[in-house]
This record gives sequence, C-alpha cells and structure tokens, in this order.
Amino acid sequence: MKLFNMLRKSLRLLLLPLCLFASIANAQMIKGTVICDDGPLPGVTIYMEALNIGAATDLDGQFTLQTQTEGSQKLKISYIGYQDKIIDVNVKKGINDLGTITLVADDLMLGEVVVSGTMAPSQAKAYNVKKSSMTLLDVVASDAVGKLPDRNAAEAVQRIQGVAVARYHGEADQATVRGTPFAWTSTMFNGSRLPSSNVIGNRSSVLDAVPSELIQYVQVAKALTPDWEGDAIGGSVNFITRTAPMSRKLGASLAGGYNAFSENGTYNGSIVYGDRFFNDKLGVILVGAIWDRQWGSDSYDVKYNTASADPDNRNAINTVMLKRYMGKRKTYGVNLGLEYKFSNNHKVTFRGLYDKFHDIRPVYESYVDYEKSRYQYNYRYSHYQTKLTGGELGGEHQFSSMIGLDWTVSDYTSNYYLDTPSGSDRKGLPIATFRQSIKGGFNNLSSDGLRYWGFDSPNGIGGNPLDFEAGLNDPGEVMDADKLTLQQLVISQLDNKEHDRTFQFNLKIEPSSKLKFKMGGKYRTKSRDSYYGSNFVYIPGAALGIPGSPDLLTLSSLQRESFPMGHGYFTEMNGNHNQCILDPLTKDQLYQLYTPQSLQANGFGDYTSAANETNIYKADENVIAAYVMAEVELADHLRFVGGFRNEYTKTTLKGSQAVITKATDIRSATVKNNYNAFLPMAHLKYELSDKANLRFAYTRTFVRPNFGDMTPGQSTDQTANPIVITKGNQDLNPTFANNFDLMGEYYFDNVGLISGGFFYKDIQNMIFKDVSYSVENGQNYITTQSKNLKNARLFGFEAGINKRFDFLPGFWSGFGMEVNYTFIDSEVKVPRQVGSGDAMTTVYDESSLPDQSKHMANIIVFYEKDRLMVRLAGNYRGNSVNTINQQLGPDFYVWTDNNFTVDASATYNITKGVKAFVEMNNLLDEPLKQYMGDSRRLVNAEWYGVRGQIGIRWDLF
Repeated sequence: MKLFNMLRKSLRLLLLPLCLFASIANAQMIKGTVICDDGPLPGVTIYMEALNIGAATDLDGQFTLQTQTEGSQKLKISYIGYQDKIIDVNVKKGINDLGTITLVADDLMLGEVVVSGTMAPSQAKAYNVKKSSMTLLDVVASDAVGKLPDRNAAEAVQRIQGVAVARYHGEADQATVRGTPFAWTSTMFNGSRLPSSNVIGNRSSVLDAVPSELIQYVQVAKALTPDWEGDAIGGSVNFITRTAPMSRKLGASLAGGYNAFSENGTYNGSIVYGDRFFNDKLGVILVGAIWDRQWGSDSYDVKYNTASADPDNRNAINTVMLKRYMGKRKTYGVNLGLEYKFSNNHKVTFRGLYDKFHDIRPVYESYVDYEKSRYQYNYRYSHYQTKLTGGELGGEHQFSSMIGLDWTVSDYTSNYYLDTPSGSDRKGLPIATFRQSIKGGFNNLSSDGLRYWGFDSPNGIGGNPLDFEAGLNDPGEVMDADKLTLQQLVISQLDNKEHDRTFQFNLKIEPSSKLKFKMGGKYRTKSRDSYYGSNFVYIPGAALGIPGSPDLLTLSSLQRESFPMGHGYFTEMNGNHNQCILDPLTKDQLYQLYTPQSLQANGFGDYTSAANETNIYKADENVIAAYVMAEVELADHLRFVGGFRNEYTKTTLKGSQAVITKATDIRSATVKNNYNAFLPMAHLKYELSDKANLRFAYTRTFVRPNFGDMTPGQSTDQTANPIVITKGNQDLNPTFANNFDLMGEYYFDNVGLISGGFFYKDIQNMIFKDVSYSVENGQNYITTQSKNLKNARLFGFEAGINKRFDFLPGFWSGFGMEVNYTFIDSEVKVPRQVGSGDAMTTVYDESSLPDQSKHMANIIVFYEKDRLMVRLAGNYRGNSVNTINQQLGPDFYVWTDNNFTVDASATYNITKGVKAFVEMNNLLDEPLKQYMGDSRRLVNAEWYGVRGQIGIRWDLF
C-alpha cells in the first residue's frame, strides 16, 4: 500500500504542471483519416512545411496535428509507394476534422509492382509504420501474412528480422525476439500480455491456437517505450486483431491440401465480413477461420546414462526409442470487432475472440532398453485441447484539441486440458506400457559391457545414431505382440489454466506538435491452476509378484487396429526397423482398460504416489503499473522520447509439500513473492533525410519468475541415499536487463529498405536450475532448486535489405530479394561443484543463454509482375542450448541443432477480386534434431515431411 500511495502522489505531482501547462496553451488540432483503395494507411507522414510541424497516422490511418496558428495552411501528405498529396486547410480554433483523405498508388515510381495481389502494398504499410515510429518497431500487415504459407500467429512473425520460432512437430508454436529464452519475449494481444497455459509453467505463450487470418497487424518492438508492458527483455510481439473497416468488406478463402508424410488431405477456409451502419456510426467485423489437417512424424529418441556415478560411462546408451505420431489437428477461431462513434471525438470499441486448437495424437513408442535388457512398447491416445477466449471493451475520447484519453477493460482465459480417457473419473493423458524381456542379450556392447555409439565407445564398437541396429544376439528375438505384457497404466495430468482481468488507461496531452506528454496505468489480476507432473499410476499384481493375481494381459489379447504406415516407417534412417511396427490398441480398447471394472478384473492396483498432490498448485498474481513519458522535438529532425514505467507485482502460490519417511506426510504450503520494477527508458531518433533514420535507445526491462520455479511443492525422499530434496524458491528475484540499441534504416523509393545496427543487454539475476550438495550431522543431502545467477550479457548486430530489381529490363524487372541476418553472442556463467569433501570447489562454466541461437537469417526470393506473385522463403536458425546440466557441466548440455526450412507460395490474380494460390511448407523435408555435448550424439531427431495446399480467395467487396 505504501508503494501504491507513493506512485499515486508521484503521478499527481507530475500531472499537475502538465495540466496547468495544457490549460493555458493555445493550440488548434487538425485531424483526419488517410486511406487507399484497400483501407486505412498507417504511418502516413503529415507535414505542415510553413510551420515545420508534422505527425503520422496510427494503425487505423488516423492522425492529429497540433498548431498554435490559425488561418490558411498547406498540408503535405506523404507515403512510400503513393503519390504525395497537398491539401489546403483553413485552421480554426478547436478541432478541425478533415474527414477521409484518399491516396493513390504511384505507378510511375513503382512501374508495374503495385498491383492488386502483390506484396508491395503490404510492405509499404509496414515500412511506413516503422519509419514514423519513435521506437524500434517492425510491423507485418494481415495481407502480407496471407501471401506466405503461415497458418498460425507464431508462423506469422518468423520472417521478421531478429525473430526466431520454436517448431513443434513441424508447426511453429512460440516466438522469441533476438534469441533470448522464449519466456523473455512478451506476447500481447491488442497491447495486453496474453495469459499463458504453457504446460511446464513458464510465461511464454503458445500461439498455435490462433489462426493467422484473425490478425490485422503484428508489431514487434525490440526496444520499448514506457507505454508498453515492461516484462520483455527480448522484446514484445503485439498481435492486433481485426477492427471494423471503413466500408463494406466481404471476402472468403478455401483451400485443400496434402501431407506427404501422413499421405492424407488437409483443408483450410476463412471468411471476413465487415460493414458500417447508422450513418457509419456503428462498424462491425466478423472473421472466422478453420484449418483441419492430417499430419504425422517419426521421432528418434536416445537416453544416455548421465546418472551414472562413473564419469567414464555417462555417454553409454540406456534406451533407444522409435516413436511414430500419426494424428489430426484442427485450429479454428472467430474474431468479432465492434466500433461505435458517438461523434468524431468519442468512440467505444469491443473485440471478442474465441480460438480452439485440437491436437489428436495417437502415439506408438517402441523402445530397446539396454540397461534392463528388454523391449518396451507404449501406446497413448493424446487429445490435447488449447482454448483462448475473451474480449475487451475500450474507448477513445478527445476532450479538447490538447487532451485525449483511451481506456480498455479486458478479460482473457487460456486453457490447456485433456478430457481423456472416457470411462474414468480421472482425466489426463492415458499411457499403456507393455514390456518383453530380451533373454539372448546384445552383440554390439563395448569392452565395459555397455552400449555406446562408436565415437564414444572405449573400443570403437557401437555404430552411428542414424544407422541404428538393435544388435541382438538372437536375430529372431524381436518385438512380439504375444510376448509384450501390460505392465503399467498411467494417466498423466497436464492441465493448466490462466485467467487475466485487466484495466488500463492512457492520458495524452499535446500542447503542440513539438511536445507531447503521455501517462497512464494498468492493473492486472491473474489466476493460474496447474496440474503439470501429477500422475495416476496403476500396476497389475502379477507384475509385482503378488500371489493369486490374474495373468498379465498381452498386446495380442486386446482389441487392435492396423498400424498407420503413411509414407513408410523411419525411411530417413538407415537399417530395417520393421520389428518395431506393431498393430496398436484401438482408442476404445485403451479407454476401456481404465474403467473400474477392467482394473479390478485384471488385478490392477492404484499405486499413485501420495506425493502426487505436491505437483498441483494455484497461483494468484496482481500487477499495478504506472508510467509517464514525453516526446520532444529537440531540434529539426531530432526527437526524444523518455520517461519511466513502474510495475509492482504481488504473487501468491498455494499448494502442498511432502516429507517421505515410512509414510508420506502431505502438508499445505503457501509461497509469496512480491517485488517492484522501476524501468527508465529513453529514445533518440534523428532523421538524416526523408528516407533515412538513425536511432538510439536505452531501456530497462525485466522478466518475472516462472510460476513453476516458485511452486510451493517440496518433496523430501529420506529413503534415497543421499537424501533428495526438490523444492521451489519463494525468494526468486525477477531478471532485469539494461538494453542499449543503435540502429539505422534507409528506405528506397520502390518500397524497399536497408537497415541494421547493434544491440547489447546487461542482464542481472538470471534464473537457472541449481543442484547443490550439503552435509548435515553426517548425512548427505542433494537439493534441486531454481536460483538467481548474478550476471549475464548479450551482444549482437542485425542487418537486412529488401530490394526490387525494377532496374532490370522486361521480365526480369519483377524479381527481388529480401535478406536479413542476426548475430547474437551471449554469455552466462553457471556454477558447478567439483571434487568431494574438503576438496570440493566451485567452478564456473560459460554458456550461452538457453534457446539463444548465435546465427539467424531469412532469405526470400520473389517475383511480382502483372498478375503473378511467387515467393521462395528460407528460414535459418542456428544451434542453441536447450538444457543446461548444471551438475555435470557443458559436455552434457542438450542442444537444438541448426535448422533451415524452405517454404514457397504463389498467387495469380484471375480477376480483380479472385485470386488462386499455392502454398508449400518444408520443401527440403528438414528434420529437427537435438544432441548432447557433441553434435554426433543425438538425443532426438524428428522428421515430419512436406505439406502443401492449393486454393482460391474471393474479395467480393
């Protein structure tokens, strides 16, 4: 409360002189909306040369310009790719509304480039917004997203310079800016951070539930101003949903496709309707989209002997698994936008959103277990559901020529859950585990009796990961449905739900076009329910040796269906793996195993750990934020934006702890973590010319600790030696960063751009997973807990160019290229204890930040002329640390290997309102790989094939 009162008093003191100054200023306002044939134009430059004052339009094409002068004036309106327009204005006292101003494409400048259906109008919007912005901002417009084969919100940002995405079974689902960990990038909808139902409890938002058709603009801010939420060390990605159009709009698209891996069809459709009613006071837009596809992948997984006490055999292989996914995904969403104008100075808006992602994944897992000399076969029927729902009500009010206010109240919920298996009162991911002994042993073991890859083996025996052979002494001892017996049934709870309610307001005071003030506040209350890691376990009595138990069920004795072959089984690897192809259970048979009647009849007992409850927690978080900022024209062509933002966070997590002795004692526990973030920010923008800008920014940003790292759950296993304590950390501090950016950009006349610059981040209190050892009263303890590191740093540079080759003759003038590259070098020092007893010391291992790639690039070759547009797009992401093994050191870090994917699209304008298109993804069939320490030591390799579709778009109005 003290902090709240302090903030309130500070704002009052700041507001008082501003309001007094505003009240005596003698300013007139000129306002209007700039459009083209396709709708509003953002980033249009409005300039009054006689008075040397200017402004720019917002994303809705609207602008305001302040002047102390009355009488006749000339306004020059400029936009890259469009003809300049001069307007005579008779400025009167108060607000002067110019209404709608229409610009015409400059065909002389662009030749045949700016035609309906090309990328040029989209890029013109993006570049004009970037050019006029006071911050480091990149923008993608909806029509640009639709011209590349990007089907969800994450894929929509992957082409932007400095942005990388995570791919999940072939589809992008998360985005990060400048290679920082995914949780360090703020994902927002319409200016407010999205709730996250991320399954592992971190704050990164999973975006595969949001169809790209629902997005009007994507803003990527790499250096923030105080009016943006401050918890974004990497940057912020702001998705702006569609708003009501200026006039009637009706369009639709329909496409059908094919997945080469699953050898099944896909389809995609969308519809957009917008109109205005009641003398244009009421605007409405309704967007619906669906993407239904069959998909599949082969995943090759290796587990190593890293827990061994002997360092010499930690690279030995424990298990090798061949995993087949063959499923169905459906993404659909609806976006409703309403706008009501009471007058030219007052309007209210509403945006509603309903997105749903069904991910149905029957999974077939075949293991060779070298440690226990057996086969294992898992079948699970995964039906994950992700739902994002909510809406927001807001208003914009211009009270006078100098004072404006906007406000928003929003309510959004993100939910990740499973409703399976039917027939059981417990819900989650059902997994049936079968095992079969290998009695004849293996013939490819090394001299120490363990299984290695050849490059790790003491005597060179072992082969290569992608040339895998089980190495059976008895070649006939293969996986057999008659010998695989049901050993375990598990229901894994993965449900997560976050619910955010937010209120925010922004007050703007503009005494003149050379001086602007802005201030505001935000209050957000968040609730989270998490069940991640909670498992229900059933084991048959016969597997435990209980006398009189029913015989173990064999795979062959249960109802099964044909194995889904698709394009073939692990055809990307050498060798014959057909012994791992087993007809799986039917879905109904799997569910039936979990019914009370089946469990009892087959002798299954409930062996769920009493400590299971400690994985469940509920979190509540309240955030109070306030900011003050000013934009000042310091000199001709030099502008400054500066101010501060303050965010106070109050977090409470309620759960339980377990102490395991002869019995398990469950105790309720509460964790509280409160902290304040004071965030000063400053930006300088110098206009070298009307085509070039130079920018400098200093910003302080932060990242809140993940809920999963603060969980109150604590398990103490006193039966282990040494005793193992696993706990959350209520004292975690947020991670802070001081960010420095120096960037420049130059705009070509023919809708092109060259840009580049440097950035540096000084990071404090980075969070990592710590494993520590201690001795108390002669007893050894191991404690695992998330903690803060002192410092880390990140340095990088980025450069990009988009150039059309219109200087070439004839046919060749339609070619062009877009290339961007980002280099990032980061360093964090991870403490590790070596030695034992009195000789134990601490060493510091150097590592890059998790999920941070040193090299990222996009290469796009395009052709645009007459009615045809063709694009070939390559996306490269270098290798990055995925998991830091703090206990064992860098040789046991898990890395994600470099990845280069190629996509393609083509559009042909049949008529003015009808377009045919073709889209292709993953043309090189690029696998996603992970490795441990050495790039040859695979941990995972996944192949998911090529997919594509062909369709048609109609724009009726």
